[in-house]
Amino acid sequence: MTTPRKTIIGPPKNFWLHHTTRGFDLTHPSSPSSLDPGPAMTINTTTAPIAIAPAKSALVIIDMQNFFLSPSFGRKRGAGHTASDNLIAYAIPAARKAGIRVVWLNWGLTEDEVRDMPPAVQRAFGFSSVPEDQEFGKGEENGTSVDKLGDENYQGGDVLLENGKNGAIYRGLGAPCGLVEDENGEEIDAGRLLMRDTWNAALYSPLDKWYEKGKQIASKPDVWIHKNRMSGMWGATTPFEEFLEKEGVRTLFFTGVNTDQCVGGTFTDAFSKGYDCVLLSDGCGTTSPEFAQQCFEFNAANTYGFCTSCTEFAKGVGGIKE
Repeated sequence: MTTPRKTIIGPPKNFWLHHTTRGFDLTHPSSPSSLDPGPAMTINTTTAPIAIAPAKSALVIIDMQNFFLSPSFGRKRGAGHTASDNLIAYAIPAARKAGIRVVWLNWGLTEDEVRDMPPAVQRAFGFSSVPEDQEFGKGEENGTSVDKLGDENYQGGDVLLENGKNGAIYRGLGAPCGLVEDENGEEIDAGRLLMRDTWNAALYSPLDKWYEKGKQIASKPDVWIHKNRMSGMWGATTPFEEFLEKEGVRTLFFTGVNTDQCVGGTFTDAFSKGYDCVLLSDGCGTTSPEFAQQCFEFNAANTYGFCTSCTEFAKGVGGIKE
């Protein structure tokens, strides 16, 4: 019979405990020999059980915005919508029951951020061009050829440009999205692409209702945080990281769209910065081929942290003992 073993993983200020039968303890007590008071929550993952402290944890929901999910932009039902359903049915209610903070981490750009956006990031969202014989800079604003915006026959300058409902053309970050029909059939201005306080950057309607309820919670209201790259953790520090440090949050449950892009980028950066990272696989989705989702789930479970489901997350909440 194998003798059970235990160990400490990590430095004194940020360590895990591991036991061969109980799994990983991510509760971050003040020292390995003294457990901090408060409820602990045990969740089964694809590799091992994990114990977490709800007060030091957050459910992070990334980019579940109208531009990425709304039928108004021609988005057909897919993995992101299934993820939305699972968040509503399991993960969000479970997090609130456990006292786990819910963080909505979304694209939300300022004028300065659009102006200074690196070309590689701009290319990912498309861009416009001008005829070869036209001088650069003429009529350009926010990376978009303004004098061409009214030309319904203008098709932009790159194959990465997306075609929305009714053939609308999106010419990159900060460019006008034009008029779209909302869920009630009313025509509205969707605003400039992924700019703060625009309709296209607002939460997908079914999730927006949960956010509106969540921000009214007295003790730990839901939090909306803007990001300006695919990763909400890129660079020396970000508003997201500043919030986590201020609140003492160490364990992050990641959900949203797209799994292998904005969710994955934030996940891996958080892993590199020493946070506990857990992917809720059915709480996120991607428009990439299926192998992209499978690849990230594999690495999340075996290298970057852990992988579980929204239902296992909810089951873990039921095991909390006050």
